Amino acid sequence: MTRREIREHVFVLLFQGEFYDAAEVEAQNGLYFENFVESASEEEIEYIVGRFARVRENYGTIDALLAEATSGWKLSRMGKVELSLLRLAVFEMNCDEEIPGKVAINEAVELAKKFGGDASYGFVNGVLAKLARE
Repeated sequence: MTRREIREHVFVLLFQGEFYDAAEVEAQNGLYFENFVESASEEEIEYIVGRFARVRENYGTIDALLAEATSGWKLSRMGKVELSLLRLAVFEMNCDEEIPGKVAINEAVELAKKFGGDASYGFVNGVLAKLARE
């Protein structure tokens, strides 16, 4: 599985996690892998779930950075796609030394084009570019 595919699966888990309480998230993740991910090995699934958990563990720090960068926007008003993509990208930019910031931004923009609305990728790019400058 490529890094892009892994990133997409982590994004999907983050996105679906926005609709379930903490007690249901693990069960929903299991259903996701049973029904939508056919070719992943156990190691890949463990890596994806572990990465998902690390992003969620850092929501406090990530959301504080996003709130600063998006003055005038409350995170609760953002689209779930954009918020999930921003959280993943900010995690990669600040907590994952293996992924260069430019790569994290580009990948988030590409996922926004695939999963978001017409203006999603511009919004995601703008917020992440502002964070990268700071």
